[in-house]
Amino acid sequence: MAKVTTGTGDDGYTGLLGDQRVPKFDPRPDTFGTVDEATSALGLARALTQDPHAREVILHLQRDLYILMAELATPPEHQAAVGFRVTAEHVRWLEETETDLQQRVEIPNKFVIPGDSPDGAALDLARTIVRRAERLAVKLLHEGTITNSEVVRYLNRCSDLIFILARALEARTGGSTLASRA
Repeated sequence: MAKVTTGTGDDGYTGLLGDQRVPKFDPRPDTFGTVDEATSALGLARALTQDPHAREVILHLQRDLYILMAELATPPEHQAAVGFRVTAEHVRWLEETETDLQQRVEIPNKFVIPGDSPDGAALDLARTIVRRAERLAVKLLHEGTITNSEVVRYLNRCSDLIFILARALEARTGGSTLASRA
């Protein structure tokens, strides 16, 4: 059985993959912790939806986000040994899935107010968390803490795909509420 409580974080530090420890407020754990939040929000959406295709897409996203979290938790000197890396292929899958979904649903040209279905609302929550993770990852990239720009591209496309998936699910129950009536 895995040990859940280790006590090693009681001093306010957390371990990265390798032997490095950083304060829990360090930008790296802040970023991968935000991705973890998004993964959990996606889990809520997956639990709520009855749509098998949506469940499959969401699970794929969750698995990819674990790779992304591992990459963010790996210092550059350990990247080759650890081997977790988001690639252009991960981004390509997002783009292909997005294109497929866009052929199935009309995307409104106005702001959408979340909440028209439980699964769509959970996806919208996940999307906003992914956007926050993207902002944090951009900072890591611009500061040179991470060097793989595919991380930022992945998070950017991921939020787009989640938005479209939410609209597709809401289309089945009458569509999304728009911010303006016009």
